Amino acid sequence: MRKKILIIVENLPVPFDGRVWKEACSLSHAGYQVTVLCPRGKGELKGYEHLKGIHIYRHPLPGEGNSVLGYIWEYTCALFWEVMYSWWIYLRRGFDVIQGCNPPDDIFLVALPFKLFGVKFIFDHHDANPELYFSKYERKDFFYKVQIWLEKLTFRFSDVVMSTNDSYKDIAIRRGGLASENVFVVRNGPDLESFKPVPAKPDLKRGKRHLVGYVGTMSTQEGLDILLDVADYIKKVGRTDVHFTCVGGGPELAALRQMVKEKHLSDSIEFTGRVSEAELLDVLSTADVCVNPDKPCEMNDISTMIKIMEYMALGKPIVQFDLKEGRFSAQEASLYTSHRNQVEAFAHNILWLLDHPEERKRMGEFGLRRVEKELAWAHSVENLLAAYAKVTDDGKGELGSVSRNSEPEISPKSPALSRAVIGAEVTQKGNSFRHGVAENPQATRDSL
Repeated sequence: MRKKILIIVENLPVPFDGRVWKEACSLSHAGYQVTVLCPRGKGELKGYEHLKGIHIYRHPLPGEGNSVLGYIWEYTCALFWEVMYSWWIYLRRGFDVIQGCNPPDDIFLVALPFKLFGVKFIFDHHDANPELYFSKYERKDFFYKVQIWLEKLTFRFSDVVMSTNDSYKDIAIRRGGLASENVFVVRNGPDLESFKPVPAKPDLKRGKRHLVGYVGTMSTQEGLDILLDVADYIKKVGRTDVHFTCVGGGPELAALRQMVKEKHLSDSIEFTGRVSEAELLDVLSTADVCVNPDKPCEMNDISTMIKIMEYMALGKPIVQFDLKEGRFSAQEASLYTSHRNQVEAFAHNILWLLDHPEERKRMGEFGLRRVEKELAWAHSVENLLAAYAKVTDDGKGELGSVSRNSEPEISPKSPALSRAVIGAEVTQKGNSFRHGVAENPQATRDSL
């Protein structure tokens, strides 16, 4: 009998949330019946659709919060709709497993009543919320303590945890008290069937010799204010041959565009807002160097940023700050900037790479090989299926016995794994999503 899964995500709609969409596709093609519950927004406004064999329900949600009170209102509304929809889905379709994807760390409240009926709860740990709260507000107040409390309860009621990297796995074991065998590292890598380079478009350099590219969410902890200072520094030292293009949407986009005007940098840097997948690939494929200016802080030190693997998938050299998980991901594909004298050091690393094309080529080739061999989404599917096998007949269901929970090595001998990987690739082709990037128009015609 096919096991039924309900995936709940509050932060982003699906399929705009690329990680959740890849998980849903891989699970569906491995033989599970998958339903996703998520908010409306980001161009995904239909209350229900059946997409690639996956049932997607989207609940109403107020505007995205950008303050403590705003987040409380957003999360309270989301929790209400998640409870209502979950019971309706359970009575209509049923489910054996709930997968809760944070932030926030309150989805366990939705799952608790269903555990009385034998439903298992898998926590998909996207963000370390206590560290995320501190990175935004730089205080350990009452609301910070609430984040700690919610995280502990989420771990307490989880049957299995899926962590995006080893740092998050350590949190689940050390702070959450979970046994190592119940925590699976499921990294978020790009789908190489769809996310691949296209021919460069020189006009995107806006008449300059070099282009520096960035993709991501325009928010506080992303360090884009630092990148503006870097662009300003480069311009003031006489390097007028460099243009910056930043792709993505987010709560700080309007403020960043205003800062560009105030610093008189309109001729040096642009913020595109959300763009199509094709436009994103045009920008990054044309870029000579790609950057990740995430501010040095504990949250960014322990988090894996999908943009790093995306840059590597396009064969681009990277400049970023010297952070633990960023260094693990990129290794020799990146130059690392010290935390001291941030702006000048970051700018000099960019300029050094722009002036050394042979080194850019070597670093780009290294990054592409690393993604192909270790970090692409295909290499994460085995641990995804292992996590589910753990809670469905303890790994002895129709998927066979799978128990590894360390870094995966793809085995072509696993039929379920092969179906999951191939299915995800077919579903994702021309159809990849990420923070701040609009859905592919063809995907909209096919499924929305």
